[in-house]
Amino acid sequence: MARFIMSGGEELKGEISISGAKNAALPIMAATLLSEGDCIIENVPGLKDVRTMSFILRTIGARVEEGKNTLRIIPPQSLHYEVPYELVKTMRASVLVLGPLISRLKKARVSLPGGCAIGVRPINLHLKGLMKLGASIRIKEGYVEAQTSGLKGARIYLDTQSVGATENLIMAATLASGTTYIENAAKEPEIVDLANFLNRMGAKIKNAGSDIIEITGVPNLKGANYTVIPDRIEAGTFMIGCAITGGEVTLRNVRPDHLEAIITKLQEMGVEILSSGEVIHVKGNKELQAVEVKTMPHPGFPTDLQPQIMSLASVCKGTSVITEDIFENRFIHAGELQRMGADIEIKGNTAFVRGVPGLNGASVMASDIRAGAALVIAGLIARPETRISRIYHIDRGYEEIEKKLQILGAKIKRIQ
Repeated sequence: MARFIMSGGEELKGEISISGAKNAALPIMAATLLSEGDCIIENVPGLKDVRTMSFILRTIGARVEEGKNTLRIIPPQSLHYEVPYELVKTMRASVLVLGPLISRLKKARVSLPGGCAIGVRPINLHLKGLMKLGASIRIKEGYVEAQTSGLKGARIYLDTQSVGATENLIMAATLASGTTYIENAAKEPEIVDLANFLNRMGAKIKNAGSDIIEITGVPNLKGANYTVIPDRIEAGTFMIGCAITGGEVTLRNVRPDHLEAIITKLQEMGVEILSSGEVIHVKGNKELQAVEVKTMPHPGFPTDLQPQIMSLASVCKGTSVITEDIFENRFIHAGELQRMGADIEIKGNTAFVRGVPGLNGASVMASDIRAGAALVIAGLIARPETRISRIYHIDRGYEEIEKKLQILGAKIKRIQ
Protein backbone atom coordinates (compact mmCIF):
# COMPACT_ATOMS: atom_id res chain seq x y z
CA MET A 1 0.00 0.00 0.00
CA ALA A 2 1.07 3.59 -0.60
CA ARG A 3 2.39 5.84 2.15
CA PHE A 4 3.63 9.39 2.58
CA ILE A 5 7.22 10.18 3.53
CA MET A 6 7.60 13.71 4.93
CA SER A 7 10.58 15.80 6.06
CA GLY A 8 9.30 18.67 8.19
CA GLY A 9 10.59 22.17 8.71
CA GLU A 10 9.74 24.01 5.47
CA GLU A 11 7.44 27.04 5.52
CA LEU A 12 4.52 26.73 3.11
CA LYS A 13 4.66 29.54 0.54
CA GLY A 14 2.84 30.21 -2.71
CA GLU A 15 -0.68 29.70 -4.00
CA ILE A 16 -2.94 26.81 -4.91
CA SER A 17 -6.53 26.32 -6.05
CA ILE A 18 -8.98 24.46 -3.83
CA SER A 19 -10.91 21.54 -5.33
CA GLY A 20 -14.66 21.08 -5.44
CA ALA A 21 -16.37 19.86 -2.29
CA LYS A 22 -16.58 16.09 -1.98
CA ASN A 23 -19.44 16.38 0.51
CA ALA A 24 -21.42 18.41 -2.03
CA ALA A 25 -20.48 16.39 -5.12
CA LEU A 26 -21.61 13.01 -3.73
CA PRO A 27 -25.25 13.96 -2.91
CA ILE A 28 -25.48 15.91 -6.18
CA MET A 29 -24.38 12.78 -8.04
CA ALA A 30 -27.04 10.77 -6.20
CA ALA A 31 -29.64 13.42 -7.07
CA THR A 32 -29.08 12.87 -10.80
CA LEU A 33 -31.06 9.63 -10.39
CA LEU A 34 -34.15 11.84 -10.12
CA SER A 35 -33.52 13.43 -13.52
CA GLU A 36 -35.08 12.47 -16.82
CA GLY A 37 -32.32 14.25 -18.76
CA ASP A 38 -28.54 14.41 -18.91
CA CYS A 39 -26.70 16.23 -16.11
CA ILE A 40 -23.25 17.81 -16.40
CA ILE A 41 -21.52 18.36 -13.06
CA GLU A 42 -18.38 20.52 -13.00
CA ASN A 43 -15.71 21.20 -10.35
CA VAL A 44 -15.96 17.58 -9.19
CA PRO A 45 -12.89 16.51 -7.18
CA GLY A 46 -10.88 13.56 -8.47
CA LEU A 47 -11.33 11.33 -5.43
CA LYS A 48 -11.80 7.66 -4.68
CA ASP A 49 -15.23 8.34 -3.14
CA VAL A 50 -16.36 10.08 -6.34
CA ARG A 51 -15.24 7.05 -8.34
CA THR A 52 -17.13 4.79 -5.94
CA MET A 53 -20.33 6.83 -6.37
CA SER A 54 -19.85 6.75 -10.16
CA PHE A 55 -19.65 2.96 -10.00
CA ILE A 56 -22.80 2.83 -7.87
CA LEU A 57 -24.68 4.96 -10.42
CA ARG A 58 -23.48 2.67 -13.22
CA THR A 59 -24.61 -0.38 -11.25
CA ILE A 60 -28.07 1.16 -10.87
CA GLY A 61 -28.16 1.71 -14.63
CA ALA A 62 -26.93 5.25 -15.34
CA ARG A 63 -24.12 6.10 -17.75
CA VAL A 64 -21.30 8.14 -16.25
CA GLU A 65 -18.78 9.83 -18.54
CA GLU A 66 -15.74 11.18 -16.69
CA GLY A 67 -13.66 14.18 -17.77
CA LYS A 68 -11.15 16.36 -15.93
CA ASN A 69 -13.14 17.36 -12.82
CA THR A 70 -16.34 16.99 -14.86
CA LEU A 71 -19.01 14.30 -14.96
CA ARG A 72 -21.74 13.77 -17.52
CA ILE A 73 -24.43 11.54 -16.03
CA ILE A 74 -26.95 10.11 -18.49
CA PRO A 75 -30.15 8.66 -17.00
CA PRO A 76 -30.85 5.00 -17.74
CA GLN A 77 -33.77 3.65 -19.69
CA SER A 78 -34.58 1.62 -16.58
CA LEU A 79 -33.21 1.93 -13.05
CA HIS A 80 -32.22 -1.00 -10.85
CA TYR A 81 -33.40 -0.64 -7.28
CA GLU A 82 -30.66 -2.58 -5.45
CA VAL A 83 -27.23 -1.41 -4.30
CA PRO A 84 -25.14 -4.30 -2.90
CA TYR A 85 -22.91 -4.34 0.15
CA GLU A 86 -19.72 -4.62 -1.89
CA LEU A 87 -20.29 -1.08 -3.17
CA VAL A 88 -21.61 0.53 0.00
CA LYS A 89 -19.20 -0.88 2.59
CA THR A 90 -16.38 1.61 1.93
CA MET A 91 -18.38 4.84 1.79
CA ARG A 92 -21.16 6.06 4.04
CA ALA A 93 -22.47 8.51 1.44
CA SER A 94 -23.64 5.53 -0.62
CA VAL A 95 -26.85 5.54 1.43
CA LEU A 96 -27.78 8.81 -0.31
CA VAL A 97 -29.14 6.85 -3.28
CA LEU A 98 -31.92 5.54 -1.01
CA GLY A 99 -34.05 8.69 -1.19
CA PRO A 100 -33.86 9.09 -4.99
CA LEU A 101 -34.56 5.39 -5.61
CA ILE A 102 -37.63 5.19 -3.38
CA SER A 103 -38.92 8.44 -4.86
CA ARG A 104 -38.33 7.44 -8.49
CA LEU A 105 -38.96 3.67 -8.42
CA LYS A 106 -41.19 3.39 -5.34
CA LYS A 107 -38.86 0.69 -4.03
CA ALA A 108 -35.22 0.34 -3.01
CA ARG A 109 -32.89 -2.20 -1.49
CA VAL A 110 -29.67 -0.60 -0.26
CA SER A 111 -27.02 -2.12 2.00
CA LEU A 112 -26.38 -0.45 5.34
CA PRO A 113 -23.42 1.91 4.86
CA GLY A 114 -19.77 1.76 5.91
CA GLY A 115 -17.14 4.52 5.80
CA CYS A 116 -14.86 6.10 8.38
CA ALA A 117 -14.61 4.49 11.83
CA ILE A 118 -15.37 7.66 13.80
CA GLY A 119 -18.59 6.66 15.52
CA VAL A 120 -21.87 4.80 15.27
CA ARG A 121 -23.59 7.31 12.93
CA PRO A 122 -26.88 5.38 12.57
CA ILE A 123 -29.25 6.11 9.69
CA ASN A 124 -32.40 5.91 11.81
CA LEU A 125 -33.23 9.56 11.05
CA HIS A 126 -33.15 8.81 7.32
CA LEU A 127 -35.52 5.88 7.79
CA LYS A 128 -37.95 7.63 10.17
CA GLY A 129 -38.23 10.51 7.73
CA LEU A 130 -38.90 8.22 4.77
CA MET A 131 -41.61 6.47 6.78
CA LYS A 132 -43.20 9.87 7.45
CA LEU A 133 -43.31 10.37 3.68
CA GLY A 134 -45.17 7.08 3.27
CA ALA A 135 -42.47 4.45 2.77
CA SER A 136 -42.56 1.10 4.53
CA ILE A 137 -39.12 0.16 5.83
CA ARG A 138 -37.56 -3.04 7.08
CA ILE A 139 -33.99 -4.09 7.80
CA LYS A 140 -33.23 -7.56 6.49
CA GLU A 141 -29.86 -9.29 6.27
CA GLY A 142 -27.97 -6.00 6.48
CA TYR A 143 -30.06 -4.25 3.84
CA VAL A 144 -32.62 -1.45 4.02
CA GLU A 145 -35.66 -2.57 2.06
CA ALA A 146 -38.11 0.23 1.29
CA GLN A 147 -41.25 0.44 -0.78
CA THR A 148 -44.22 2.73 -1.20
CA SER A 149 -47.37 3.16 -3.25
CA GLY A 150 -46.38 6.80 -3.60
CA LEU A 151 -44.61 9.29 -1.33
CA LYS A 152 -46.69 12.12 0.12
CA GLY A 153 -45.57 15.40 1.63
CA ALA A 154 -45.28 15.48 5.41
CA ARG A 155 -43.89 17.49 8.28
CA ILE A 156 -40.69 15.83 9.49
CA TYR A 157 -38.79 16.78 12.63
CA LEU A 158 -35.18 15.58 12.89
CA ASP A 159 -34.18 14.77 16.47
CA THR A 160 -30.63 15.94 15.67
CA GLN A 161 -29.28 17.98 12.79
CA SER A 162 -28.16 15.26 10.38
CA VAL A 163 -26.58 16.29 7.08
CA GLY A 164 -27.15 12.91 5.43
CA ALA A 165 -30.76 12.60 6.62
CA THR A 166 -31.54 16.13 5.48
CA GLU A 167 -30.09 15.40 2.04
CA ASN A 168 -31.84 12.05 1.63
CA LEU A 169 -35.21 13.48 2.66
CA ILE A 170 -34.88 16.54 0.40
CA MET A 171 -34.24 14.24 -2.57
CA ALA A 172 -37.09 11.90 -1.66
CA ALA A 173 -39.54 14.79 -1.23
CA THR A 174 -38.83 16.45 -4.59
CA LEU A 175 -41.12 14.03 -6.45
CA ALA A 176 -43.58 13.40 -3.59
CA SER A 177 -47.12 14.70 -3.89
CA GLY A 178 -47.82 17.75 -1.72
CA THR A 179 -45.46 19.78 0.42
CA THR A 180 -42.82 18.53 2.86
CA TYR A 181 -41.33 20.50 5.73
CA ILE A 182 -38.04 19.30 7.26
CA GLU A 183 -37.66 20.85 10.72
CA ASN A 184 -34.34 21.11 12.59
CA ALA A 185 -32.69 20.58 9.23
CA ALA A 186 -28.92 20.66 8.81
CA LYS A 187 -27.65 24.04 7.55
CA GLU A 188 -24.31 23.10 5.98
CA PRO A 189 -23.31 24.78 2.69
CA GLU A 190 -23.43 21.35 1.05
CA ILE A 191 -27.17 21.18 1.84
CA VAL A 192 -27.69 24.51 0.08
CA ASP A 193 -25.63 23.31 -2.90
CA LEU A 194 -27.78 20.18 -3.26
CA ALA A 195 -30.98 22.25 -3.09
CA ASN A 196 -29.63 24.69 -5.68
CA PHE A 197 -28.83 21.80 -8.03
CA LEU A 198 -32.27 20.24 -7.58
CA ASN A 199 -33.92 23.61 -8.19
CA ARG A 200 -31.86 23.94 -11.37
CA MET A 201 -33.46 20.62 -12.44
CA GLY A 202 -36.94 21.99 -11.74
CA ALA A 203 -37.52 21.15 -8.07
CA LYS A 204 -39.31 23.57 -5.74
CA ILE A 205 -37.17 23.84 -2.60
CA LYS A 206 -37.21 26.87 -0.31
CA ASN A 207 -35.15 27.94 2.72
CA ALA A 208 -32.27 25.48 2.38
CA GLY A 209 -29.68 26.51 4.94
CA SER A 210 -32.32 27.38 7.55
CA ASP A 211 -34.02 25.45 10.36
CA ILE A 212 -37.07 24.57 8.24
CA ILE A 213 -36.74 23.51 4.60
CA GLU A 214 -39.86 23.51 2.42
CA ILE A 215 -40.13 21.14 -0.55
CA THR A 216 -43.13 21.17 -2.87
CA GLY A 217 -43.24 18.03 -4.96
CA VAL A 218 -43.17 18.19 -8.76
CA PRO A 219 -44.08 15.52 -11.36
CA ASN A 220 -40.58 15.20 -12.82
CA LEU A 221 -37.12 16.75 -13.02
CA LYS A 222 -35.08 17.62 -16.09
CA GLY A 223 -31.34 17.52 -16.71
CA ALA A 224 -29.11 20.43 -15.71
CA ASN A 225 -25.57 21.79 -15.75
CA TYR A 226 -24.09 22.67 -12.38
CA THR A 227 -20.80 23.66 -10.74
CA VAL A 228 -20.01 22.23 -7.28
CA ILE A 229 -18.97 24.64 -4.50
CA PRO A 230 -15.33 24.70 -3.30
CA ASP A 231 -14.33 22.31 -0.53
CA ARG A 232 -14.34 24.26 2.73
CA ILE A 233 -12.66 21.41 4.63
CA GLU A 234 -9.78 21.19 2.17
CA ALA A 235 -9.42 24.98 2.36
CA GLY A 236 -9.41 24.87 6.17
CA THR A 237 -6.83 22.08 6.15
CA PHE A 238 -4.42 24.11 4.01
CA MET A 239 -5.02 27.20 6.15
CA ILE A 240 -4.00 25.19 9.21
CA GLY A 241 -1.00 23.79 7.33
CA CYS A 242 0.16 27.31 6.54
CA ALA A 243 -0.33 28.34 10.17
CA ILE A 244 1.67 25.46 11.65
CA THR A 245 4.67 26.17 9.39
CA GLY A 246 4.55 29.94 9.85
CA GLY A 247 4.26 30.32 6.09
CA GLU A 248 2.32 32.56 3.73
CA VAL A 249 -0.20 31.02 1.34
CA THR A 250 -2.88 32.24 -1.06
CA LEU A 251 -5.88 29.96 -1.64
CA ARG A 252 -8.00 30.42 -4.76
CA ASN A 253 -11.46 29.04 -5.59
CA VAL A 254 -12.69 29.39 -2.00
CA ARG A 255 -15.84 30.66 -0.31
CA PRO A 256 -14.78 32.76 2.72
CA ASP A 257 -18.41 32.84 3.94
CA HIS A 258 -18.22 29.05 4.36
CA LEU A 259 -15.06 29.34 6.46
CA GLU A 260 -16.01 31.85 9.14
CA ALA A 261 -15.63 29.42 12.07
CA ILE A 262 -12.08 28.30 11.19
CA ILE A 263 -11.06 31.85 10.21
CA THR A 264 -12.19 33.12 13.61
CA LYS A 265 -10.26 30.44 15.53
CA LEU A 266 -7.07 30.89 13.53
CA GLN A 267 -7.21 34.63 14.06
CA GLU A 268 -7.64 34.03 17.81
CA MET A 269 -4.44 31.97 17.67
CA GLY A 270 -2.54 34.80 15.96
CA VAL A 271 -2.81 33.91 12.27
CA GLU A 272 -3.31 36.78 9.84
CA ILE A 273 -6.10 36.12 7.33
CA LEU A 274 -7.36 38.40 4.56
CA SER A 275 -10.08 37.53 2.05
CA SER A 276 -11.33 39.10 -1.14
CA GLY A 277 -13.91 37.52 -3.42
CA GLU A 278 -12.94 33.88 -3.92
CA VAL A 279 -9.40 34.32 -2.56
CA ILE A 280 -8.02 33.91 0.96
CA HIS A 281 -4.52 34.99 1.99
CA VAL A 282 -3.06 33.31 5.10
CA LYS A 283 0.07 34.46 6.93
CA GLY A 284 1.43 32.39 9.81
CA ASN A 285 2.90 33.51 13.10
CA LYS A 286 5.76 31.85 14.99
CA GLU A 287 4.12 32.65 18.36
CA LEU A 288 0.67 31.08 18.12
CA GLN A 289 -1.60 31.04 21.17
CA ALA A 290 -3.74 28.25 22.63
CA VAL A 291 -7.42 28.21 21.79
CA GLU A 292 -10.74 26.69 22.90
CA VAL A 293 -12.63 24.77 20.22
CA LYS A 294 -15.99 23.03 20.41
CA THR A 295 -17.34 21.21 17.36
CA MET A 296 -20.91 22.05 16.44
CA PRO A 297 -23.25 21.77 13.46
CA HIS A 298 -22.85 24.53 10.88
CA PRO A 299 -22.28 27.45 11.29
CA GLY A 300 -20.26 26.22 14.29
CA PHE A 301 -16.75 24.79 14.14
CA PRO A 302 -16.79 21.74 11.82
CA THR A 303 -15.93 18.34 13.23
CA ASP A 304 -14.07 17.62 9.98
CA LEU A 305 -11.43 20.20 10.98
CA GLN A 306 -11.08 19.18 14.62
CA PRO A 307 -8.21 16.68 14.09
CA GLN A 308 -6.23 19.19 12.02
CA ILE A 309 -6.56 22.01 14.55
CA MET A 310 -5.46 19.59 17.27
CA SER A 311 -2.20 19.15 15.37
CA LEU A 312 -1.79 22.93 15.28
CA ALA A 313 -2.67 23.27 18.96
CA SER A 314 0.08 20.76 19.77
CA VAL A 315 2.73 23.42 19.11
CA CYS A 316 0.89 26.53 20.35
CA LYS A 317 1.81 28.39 23.51
CA GLY A 318 -0.39 27.32 26.42
CA THR A 319 -3.10 24.67 26.79
CA SER A 320 -5.84 24.35 24.19
CA VAL A 321 -9.18 22.76 25.09
CA ILE A 322 -10.88 20.88 22.24
CA THR A 323 -14.36 19.44 22.78
CA GLU A 324 -15.85 17.00 20.27
CA ASP A 325 -19.65 17.09 20.34
CA ILE A 326 -20.45 15.46 16.97
CA PHE A 327 -18.72 12.06 16.78
CA GLU A 328 -17.94 9.95 19.83
CA ASN A 329 -14.79 8.29 18.41
CA ARG A 330 -13.09 11.25 16.80
CA PHE A 331 -10.02 11.44 18.98
CA ILE A 332 -8.37 8.36 17.45
CA HIS A 333 -5.69 10.59 15.91
CA ALA A 334 -4.59 11.83 19.35
CA GLY A 335 -2.65 8.63 20.00
CA GLU A 336 -0.72 9.01 16.74
CA LEU A 337 0.06 12.67 17.53
CA GLN A 338 1.36 11.54 20.93
CA ARG A 339 3.75 9.21 19.09
CA MET A 340 5.11 12.36 17.45
CA GLY A 341 5.66 14.06 20.81
CA ALA A 342 2.37 15.92 21.31
CA ASP A 343 1.17 16.39 24.91
CA ILE A 344 -2.52 15.48 24.78
CA GLU A 345 -4.79 14.35 27.62
CA ILE A 346 -8.25 12.99 26.80
CA LYS A 347 -11.08 13.23 29.32
CA GLY A 348 -14.38 12.04 27.90
CA ASN A 349 -15.17 14.13 24.83
CA THR A 350 -12.60 16.81 25.66
CA ALA A 351 -8.90 16.94 24.78
CA PHE A 352 -6.44 19.10 26.70
CA VAL A 353 -3.56 19.91 24.38
CA ARG A 354 -0.46 21.40 26.02
CA GLY A 355 1.77 23.08 23.49
CA VAL A 356 5.30 21.70 22.98
CA PRO A 357 8.25 23.36 21.17
CA GLY A 358 8.12 20.95 18.23
CA LEU A 359 7.09 17.50 16.98
CA ASN A 360 9.25 14.47 16.20
CA GLY A 361 9.08 12.36 13.09
CA ALA A 362 7.58 8.89 13.57
CA SER A 363 5.81 6.08 11.76
CA VAL A 364 2.09 6.74 12.12
CA MET A 365 -1.14 5.45 10.61
CA ALA A 366 -4.24 7.22 9.27
CA SER A 367 -7.46 5.83 10.72
CA ASP A 368 -9.87 8.01 8.71
CA ILE A 369 -9.83 10.89 6.23
CA ARG A 370 -9.45 13.79 8.64
CA ALA A 371 -7.19 11.95 11.09
CA GLY A 372 -4.91 11.33 8.14
CA ALA A 373 -4.97 15.04 7.28
CA ALA A 374 -4.03 15.84 10.89
CA LEU A 375 -0.96 13.62 10.58
CA VAL A 376 0.03 15.35 7.35
CA ILE A 377 -0.28 18.72 9.15
CA ALA A 378 1.96 17.43 11.95
CA GLY A 379 4.40 16.00 9.42
CA LEU A 380 4.93 19.47 7.93
CA ILE A 381 6.99 20.45 11.00
CA ALA A 382 8.09 17.11 12.47
CA ARG A 383 11.79 16.21 12.16
CA PRO A 384 13.58 14.38 10.81
CA GLU A 385 11.08 12.18 8.95
CA THR A 386 7.44 11.12 9.25
CA ARG A 387 6.01 8.03 7.58
CA ILE A 388 2.22 7.94 7.22
CA SER A 389 0.63 4.64 6.23
CA ARG A 390 -2.94 3.79 5.17
CA ILE A 391 -3.11 6.99 3.15
CA TYR A 392 -5.96 5.55 1.09
CA HIS A 393 -8.12 7.18 3.76
CA ILE A 394 -6.64 10.58 2.90
CA ASP A 395 -7.19 9.95 -0.82
CA ARG A 396 -10.91 9.61 -0.13
CA GLY A 397 -11.14 13.26 0.89
CA TYR A 398 -8.23 15.18 -0.66
CA GLU A 399 -7.40 15.49 -4.35
CA GLU A 400 -3.64 15.03 -4.83
CA ILE A 401 -2.84 16.58 -1.45
CA GLU A 402 0.87 15.80 -1.75
CA LYS A 403 1.14 17.57 -5.13
CA LYS A 404 -0.49 20.72 -3.76
CA LEU A 405 1.81 20.66 -0.74
CA GLN A 406 4.82 20.19 -3.02
CA ILE A 407 3.76 23.30 -4.96
CA LEU A 408 3.83 25.18 -1.64
CA GLY A 409 7.32 23.90 -0.82
CA ALA A 410 6.62 20.97 1.48
CA LYS A 411 8.92 17.95 1.42
CA ILE A 412 6.44 15.14 0.95
CA LYS A 413 6.39 12.21 -1.43
CA ARG A 414 4.17 9.22 -2.07
CA ILE A 415 5.81 5.82 -2.25
CA GLN A 416 4.33 2.43 -3.03
